[in-house]
Amino acid sequence: MTTDHMTNDHAADIDRHVRVYITVFVALMVLTIITVAISYLHLPVAAAVSVALLVATVKGSLVACYFMHLISEKKLIYAVLLLTAIFFVVLLALPVVTVHDGYWIH
Repeated sequence: MTTDHMTNDHAADIDRHVRVYITVFVALMVLTIITVAISYLHLPVAAAVSVALLVATVKGSLVACYFMHLISEKKLIYAVLLLTAIFFVVLLALPVVTVHDGYWIH
């Protein structure tokens, strides 16, 4: 292999990565505009929160997958991420579960 061939391959690989990052950035900007546009629709609270969480989940997934490079990671990373998500949900649910403790004593 010549050095010139390796340089061309490397440049093409960098161009491909830059194109992906720009595409993800544009998608994030479009989703941000969609979020702002939805806020002007004056939806009911439940619908507004649901749509906002959906858009935030998509945006968070794009950031995690591409900018944090999780899209190319091994299965162990996904297991750790899943465990973290489970602990997060449990910690969020803990106050809801314990708020009624005093009501059952009477």
